[in-house]
Amino acid sequence: MASRRPIADEAALLAASDETWRGLSAADWMEAFRSHPRIGESRAERPAGAQSASWSAQEQSGAAGGEDAVKIALADGNREYEKRFGHIFIVCATGKSAAEILAILRRRLKNDAQTELHEAAEEQRQITQIRLKRWLAE
Repeated sequence: MASRRPIADEAALLAASDETWRGLSAADWMEAFRSHPRIGESRAERPAGAQSASWSAQEQSGAAGGEDAVKIALADGNREYEKRFGHIFIVCATGKSAAEILAILRRRLKNDAQTELHEAAEEQRQITQIRLKRWLAE
């Protein structure tokens, strides 16, 4: 992204971000996934910084407000997902309730590994877009 400077406006920034993200390798995507906390948790395997942690908490507020049974099911689903796919469950949680996230998790557990990697990468792309817009607004 730095080599693409100067970036003229928000639309150009978002387009450059998308192009860069889609051009990365699966290993790069996995590295990015490690900077996220599990849904329903507050700490990532590799924390990306205080600002990122704060934004993650805001984005996951719907999951944090779920009923105990849903929170337990999310924790169980997270473990099953990680065992199956080898990385944490990535979902763009902004605006989603815990029950909605759980339904998405259960649906995605049915994916094959390649489909799921690409679906997780798309969710990460959406998260990045939201965070870039938030960063520009500050």
